[in-house]
Amino acid sequence: MIHIGTSGYSYDDWVGPFYPEGTDKREFLDYYARHFDCNEVNYTYYRMPDAGTLQAMSAKTPPDFRFVIKANREMTHEREEADETTFEEFVAGLNPLREQGKFGCVLAQFPWGFKLSQQNVDYLKRFRKMTHGVPVVVEFRNDSWMRDDTFDFLRRANFGYCCVDQPRIDGLLPPRVEATSSIGYVRFHGRNAEKWWEHDEAWERYDYLYSREELTEWVPKVQSLADQTEETYVFFNNHYNAQAVQNADDFADLLEEAGSG
Repeated sequence: MIHIGTSGYSYDDWVGPFYPEGTDKREFLDYYARHFDCNEVNYTYYRMPDAGTLQAMSAKTPPDFRFVIKANREMTHEREEADETTFEEFVAGLNPLREQGKFGCVLAQFPWGFKLSQQNVDYLKRFRKMTHGVPVVVEFRNDSWMRDDTFDFLRRANFGYCCVDQPRIDGLLPPRVEATSSIGYVRFHGRNAEKWWEHDEAWERYDYLYSREELTEWVPKVQSLADQTEETYVFFNNHYNAQAVQNADDFADLLEEAGSG
């Protein structure tokens, strides 16, 4: 099963390119769910998931819709502040989605400064223990993790691996595909190398529209992931001006043409 969607959905600059003019923000998710069957929820990076909020979001989507919930920044970027209570609160907030069968997994995106070290491996072990078996996919940003023993560790810990497409810059991850759990996962960040490190606004990093030729490179890779996993998620994070929507549609078309739609 291959699910295709975008990283987030509540963007004002999508009104016009995607959402019809005049669409109220409260109607964004309902409209989005008519076009895609999954979404990567990003607000939980900034504040803990709230059962009431996720319940309300769930009510706007069909039964087969899936949500991926991004780990809170205390769990990935401010790790010294993450204690047992942090993890308990986060996991508890997921209950409405888990009970309704709409929970895909947690995405734990770590910063570039989270490099391969014994201390950080130990933290990942703690992370795995504290999430009590909840499906988790790990996204590294630093290429120090690109070793076979990293993938062996992820498999032993039952962590999914987040495959990425992003600028080919020294220090960033290459577009390597690995299946390390029952969940396959791919994030398209765009290839805006010029703005990756130097930008005035965060959205500039993800201002990029993939060509169909660039996306075609990923069709056999995603097909391979799907063959090795129970569920595979493909998310487009090049969200500026709804470019993510266009590329998600393009990729769905390419998979269908290849017989995987």
